[in-house]
Amino acid sequence: MSLKSFKPYTKSTRGTIIVDRSGLWKDKPYKPLTNNNKSSRGRNNYGRIKSRNTGGGHKQKYRNIDFYRKKNDMTAEVERIEYDPNRSCHIMLVKFEDGERCYYLAPQDIRIGDKIQNGNDIEIKTGNCMPLQSIPVGINIHNVELQPGAGGKIARSAGTSVTISGTDGIYSLVKLASGEVRKINSRSLATIGILSNPDQKNIKIGKAGRSRWLGRRPHTRGVVMNPVDHPHGGGEGKSAGGRHPVSPTGQSAKGLKTRDNKRTDKFIVRRRKRKKK
Repeated sequence: MSLKSFKPYTKSTRGTIIVDRSGLWKDKPYKPLTNNNKSSRGRNNYGRIKSRNTGGGHKQKYRNIDFYRKKNDMTAEVERIEYDPNRSCHIMLVKFEDGERCYYLAPQDIRIGDKIQNGNDIEIKTGNCMPLQSIPVGINIHNVELQPGAGGKIARSAGTSVTISGTDGIYSLVKLASGEVRKINSRSLATIGILSNPDQKNIKIGKAGRSRWLGRRPHTRGVVMNPVDHPHGGGEGKSAGGRHPVSPTGQSAKGLKTRDNKRTDKFIVRRRKRKKK
């Protein structure tokens, strides 16, 4: 996939850069693997706003992606590669020898007609899924399980992947994109390859209307609100907030660590890299 820009016939097309989807499936998704995706508009079951600046957007169908990859010892053929509005990477529809179809995350360099497999003793090939103990060190992988049988949880967005850097007993040392090294059970499954659509990070929305199509409502700064609505609100005339940036609930927005899961700290071998100031 490549990026697509437009001639500046209008103000909105002047700055618009999107991903060229000319090579993707252009018809509707496979109906048996879709569900209605009703938007909550950022409200909970009481109707109270829990996620600000959310609502509207285009109607979408949710594609049921198989993150478990448990159908072993059977070859599947890639029937088509599709756009999925619910995630940043593309997805692929595969058909197994027994006629069953599934949606999988599509890695880069996968083509229509390619054969893929799930299992233990299979070829190290893009799209194949196998346990971490069967994958050599240094191979790019995605859709990695944190626990065996729990389904892929790590490296599921566009253009991402992780690598195996070594072993430690029953664990594999997996290096994440952030630089963190984590111990994961070697029986956990992972899929070979880097995920598709790496140019997703380079797109430019171009106009406010496209943000509304995506379900993003306008964002209001805290310093222009009243004190009752935001900690930065109030003040005589134009003010800078009077304190370090915080959220509407008062939580610091300048690098405060919010991780609070001591139960899994023992699996982190090395913390992620800090950004250079």
